[in-house]
Amino acid sequence: MPKIDLKNFTRAGLIDYAKELGWSPFRGTQIFSWLYRPGISDFTQMTDLAKVARAELAKGTRISQLVPEKREVSEDGTIKYAFRLDDGQVIESVLIPEEDRNTLCVSSQVGCAMGCQFCLTGTMGFKRNLTPAEIINQICAVRDDLPLEMCNCGDRRNGCINNLVFMGMGEPLANFDNLLTALEILMDPSGLDFSGRRVTVSTCGLVPRMQELGERTAINLAVSLHSVDNRIRSQLMPVNDKYPVEMLLEACRNYPMPNRRMIMFEYILIKGLNDSDADARQLARKLSDVRCKINLLPFNPCPELPYEQPSRNRILAFQKILWDAGFTVFIRFSRGGDISAACGQLASRVGVVEQALAEDEGV
Repeated sequence: MPKIDLKNFTRAGLIDYAKELGWSPFRGTQIFSWLYRPGISDFTQMTDLAKVARAELAKGTRISQLVPEKREVSEDGTIKYAFRLDDGQVIESVLIPEEDRNTLCVSSQVGCAMGCQFCLTGTMGFKRNLTPAEIINQICAVRDDLPLEMCNCGDRRNGCINNLVFMGMGEPLANFDNLLTALEILMDPSGLDFSGRRVTVSTCGLVPRMQELGERTAINLAVSLHSVDNRIRSQLMPVNDKYPVEMLLEACRNYPMPNRRMIMFEYILIKGLNDSDADARQLARKLSDVRCKINLLPFNPCPELPYEQPSRNRILAFQKILWDAGFTVFIRFSRGGDISAACGQLASRVGVVEQALAEDEGV
């Protein structure tokens, strides 16, 4: 019988588990506080637990970890990690270092079922959901791998991972329950202690889950939009056939979020498909009553996909139309392209990376 992975429990869940063992609730809190300290991998390290308690835990439970199977460093400093899971599947996470912050792009599934036509991850098909522990352990593994010189804030609890973006392999809202568990752990002060302002979850538009996400968490929301024309968006994103633009934007208008927060719309610019002045004006009209920012992401060319990146002048012209309409608009040139770590380039070699932070300055 496989051992229980303690990192799949929230603090409340671990308290309940401690009660099942006949222990006090305090024991559950005590164990939880140990799990996410840097370098903790064995029950013998939990020095304030009695030896008999440590021995009982070791019999039926485990403290899981991920160890990078491969670590690639881009010429721009981006680091891509490949992790092999217990069943042999491989996922990737991508660290984007900047002068004043380090952002980690996290995966939520092995593969993806959404089939977006501009994304190599979709060509893998869907393998399975990640467990909460597999989601959290990406963060722990990268934190423990970062050298001291990359720590830019003096807080070693998270190894100076300042921001998390759920923009890696998979659709986070399609793994909803495990996502919520992972979010609770990573924002727990005794867990990884991230502020919700530093966590962004991206979705291709699974409308029924969006409202619940906003009601149950206080993270930032990013929405992969890429067109407000249903014909074009359905061509790019099959999910649009089920949840068309009108339904998606209505969910965005009603999305519960704290004051001064905005939804971040991600818009991949593809030459000749969704990058015209008319496309920009239509986008401005459709988003006029949504509290939002816009990330323009020039398409990252790759041999497997039949699309091209627009010219720089076309990108700037598109941005200007949105600026003139009163929107905050960033142009995000994805990093890590030379190691297949850029936005849309993650297949089994993984990941989706972009500098898409809801609180950043523009580029």
